[in-house]
Amino acid sequence: MTTTHDTDLTPGAAVRLVAGREISTRLRSKPFLWTTLALVAAVVLAGVVAGLVGNREPEPQVVGVVADASAVADPLVATAQAAGVPVEVRDVDGTDEGEDLVTSGDVDVLVTGVDPALTVVVQDSVPEPLQPVLASLAQQVALAGAVTDLGGDPAEVAVEVAGATPSVTTLGSPPEVDGAQIIAGYLAGILLFIGLMTAGQLVAQGVVEEKTSRVVELLLATVRPWHLMAGKVLGIGIIGLAQVALVVLAGGGTAWAFGLLDTTTLDLGATAAWALVWFVIGFLMYALLLAALAALVSRQEDVGSVISPVLFVMGIPYVLAISVTPWDPDNALVTALSFVPFCAPMIMPVRVALGAVETWEVLLAAGLSLALVPFLVWFAGRVYANAVLHSGGRMKLTDALRGTPTAV
Repeated sequence: MTTTHDTDLTPGAAVRLVAGREISTRLRSKPFLWTTLALVAAVVLAGVVAGLVGNREPEPQVVGVVADASAVADPLVATAQAAGVPVEVRDVDGTDEGEDLVTSGDVDVLVTGVDPALTVVVQDSVPEPLQPVLASLAQQVALAGAVTDLGGDPAEVAVEVAGATPSVTTLGSPPEVDGAQIIAGYLAGILLFIGLMTAGQLVAQGVVEEKTSRVVELLLATVRPWHLMAGKVLGIGIIGLAQVALVVLAGGGTAWAFGLLDTTTLDLGATAAWALVWFVIGFLMYALLLAALAALVSRQEDVGSVISPVLFVMGIPYVLAISVTPWDPDNALVTALSFVPFCAPMIMPVRVALGAVETWEVLLAAGLSLALVPFLVWFAGRVYANAVLHSGGRMKLTDALRGTPTAV
């Protein structure tokens, strides 16, 4: 089939025309809009839950102490503080009153005596948070008895023992990964995988839709094949980037609103910026490849067979990004693959969120991936131009590269 092209339409104008058509089509697509809304809602909900759970102070354990055991109050508080257990000590006049408080639930544990050993009263069992506290306190009471026999001050010794901590010398640099970094790493990996896969499949499906409806023949009467492919990739890329940026903005705004960044070493700005950069790089590579492969077939049911190898390759770094990288960002395999094109867009953003890479490493990985783009442009342009008008059965990739005439 021969096509004629409007010579008045410059390459830039042709690409912009096709890109604008893709953008307007996707913005009118209800599935795309609902998917975007669902992603934003999921990220915001996760931030709200994390904020509510993280900002909720644990209820203090109420411990009643009778007058005869009042000497244990200070060591009890010190021991609980050392164990990170919030405790509220309540003075109780007598055992009978204390037992009534335990029965009513106003007091969790009642300390009734310290001589010769620590004795407590509970309703059913000692609350789990208080078990190590009372065990340590019982040991201190026993020690205090021995100190008394030697003529020392047991109360002073008990407080010092409760607050005693080991002096630790580290020979290496401890990892500085915190919970917020791990969560951000997970979200970055998952979001980029979903965004790249969704946008890449939109490109592939769009190519086949135009071939199936014969719209491509009308379009090629006005624009050249590479104009059509470039415009399609650009338009869907802009829509995909906007979708990812909206989700990132929603997640970052929620985290800021609930104060989730107040006590973390996470660099949210760098994490968000690099996530967007890596989406652009990853989309360029995958979309060009998927557009070329999709042009080999003429039916929607055949799309999966030609793009499944690419999706499989995409899944390998994704699995590593969310299963190994958050816990071991310096793993040898993870580190190596974070510099490999097609793998870097999934792994490197997670390592950035974890603070495990220097800026020069990220720039090097980005440079290596971008260096592959010119080849992908040539490859995709050649395959697309030779295969986009092919109809019928699946066209061989070697034939598309050679431009071998095929019956249409």
